[in-house]
Amino acid sequence: IVPSESIFLVKIVNSVVDMALDGKTLCEISWDFQGASPVLQVTEPGLTPEMASYEDKQQTAILIPPLRQGRFNLTVSSVGGISITQAVTARENKEGLYDWKFFNAIINPSSDTSGVMLKVLHDKSSMRKLLGISKLVSKEYGTLAEHILVQAWRAKEILDQEGVSDPGHVIPCYKMARLVSLFLSGDVKEVENILPVIQRVTEGNGLDVTRVKDLLQKYIDPNLYEEHSPEIDRAIRWCSVLLGPMAAPQPYVEANYPLSQIPKYAKLFKSILSAKELYGTLNEKRQLPLDVVFSNKVSRLAPYMSFCQVEYILTHRNRFDWQAVDLRRLRYVYSVKKKVLDINESYGGLSFLPQSFFMSVFVGEATRASLRARVPKDNKESVPGQIKRSTSTIGLLRNRLGNLGEWNEMTFKNKTESNMLSPAQIAMIRSQQKRSVVNTDKSNVPSFTEDDAASYELGDSLLGPCDVAILLQAGLTSSLKSSTVVQLNQRMLIDLIASQPNSFAVAVLAEIGTPGGDGSPRSLASALMALLELDQSSFIPENQLNMHSLLEKWLQGT
Repeated sequence: IVPSESIFLVKIVNSVVDMALDGKTLCEISWDFQGASPVLQVTEPGLTPEMASYEDKQQTAILIPPLRQGRFNLTVSSVGGISITQAVTARENKEGLYDWKFFNAIINPSSDTSGVMLKVLHDKSSMRKLLGISKLVSKEYGTLAEHILVQAWRAKEILDQEGVSDPGHVIPCYKMARLVSLFLSGDVKEVENILPVIQRVTEGNGLDVTRVKDLLQKYIDPNLYEEHSPEIDRAIRWCSVLLGPMAAPQPYVEANYPLSQIPKYAKLFKSILSAKELYGTLNEKRQLPLDVVFSNKVSRLAPYMSFCQVEYILTHRNRFDWQAVDLRRLRYVYSVKKKVLDINESYGGLSFLPQSFFMSVFVGEATRASLRARVPKDNKESVPGQIKRSTSTIGLLRNRLGNLGEWNEMTFKNKTESNMLSPAQIAMIRSQQKRSVVNTDKSNVPSFTEDDAASYELGDSLLGPCDVAILLQAGLTSSLKSSTVVQLNQRMLIDLIASQPNSFAVAVLAEIGTPGGDGSPRSLASALMALLELDQSSFIPENQLNMHSLLEKWLQGT
């Protein structure tokens, strides 16, 4: 129940949102409950607060007095990061426990704000208010939270009494055993029993689970221990795994050779510029314009390069050395990579809650620009400018798939563009059809040799594999995975991948698993599982993707 005369104000000081993600938003948020507090009421199941009598209702005030009036400035960065400054509470113009740092710590927890939250945790008046609310919501978990909080306060008092203010102060085994004994029993009589447990862990022999359970059962309230014994057992087992011994990986020597010296890859990438050829051509005859074919090759290869490489290319040669269309493409790729680099450093978590809305504008524009940039396959011409603007993005995505053959004519006959399938859906259906053919008649499946893969097929997207991987990861780690905006962002990126050669999709997955060349099979497996479980609830069933079939198509033969 909110007080009837409460005031909530949101003032937009300035806000700029553009397709280049260069904007910034600053707004002022204020509230005043006129000295009262919102009230939480709880009734028996099946009753509403209006129907229940006074005796059947339980209620408590939600906010403590310092939080019943205040104001803070909310800043949203160009990539959707939230920060709070200049918060003012009931203690006007004075810093206190609930100043702007408190609100900033809630949405942006970090090492810089941990001290603020610790102070709040040890503010007993605030925590008792929070415990009262927790007990109304769930008496069982409220009681458990109260017990944990009381023990945390005890631990803080013990550390203060022993003069421990830094983790380094508890490193000696005896000191650590003394602190644990004081926490469990209130004195030092259990030091001799606790010391062997700590020594065993520090020697790398793991946790003595039996002795730890005996100590906890001896000093924890029997009713509480019996009620929560499964949770306590799981916690101890988890600590046992965490502190247990583990085998160190055996050192090994791996022979690494440049790809150009391995015959398989030398043949595959023979039509693509090597780094030696690229930088050698850029540095020679700098007083003359670049060859048309070289200019076109560099512009097409640019999305596959890093931001630093594209920046070097643009700054190392005069703009008049490039073909005009190639220069436009290079500059656009440079701007895209610069913004993606900003997103790569800042995504995921509550502090980037609105990022998906900012990204939707950027992803939509970058995707559309990619689909409007046609690159000749023979690399002998410069990139034409644009195709008709009247063509929609989804139409462009479908057109990029080229001739779909007999299946396309039968499926899309007499259908409007709005009813047609997206590239990802088409790729999914093709994979299912191919798997059906393999299962029914394996004799008709063509065999492929190394000669069939004459050269590596480059995509013509202005977003490179690394850029798409970062944007996909930002969506997979978003706090709003189930929102329509995030799902549309992910779908645009998946459709863009589906409109490119399969090698592009493989490169995207490789970048997700090994960002910047550093990664692990575990991180790739985690990303693949997230893709397989991609939330598509915002789409009707006919337009939802079968990610299993899609990944099968992308990864066939790898």
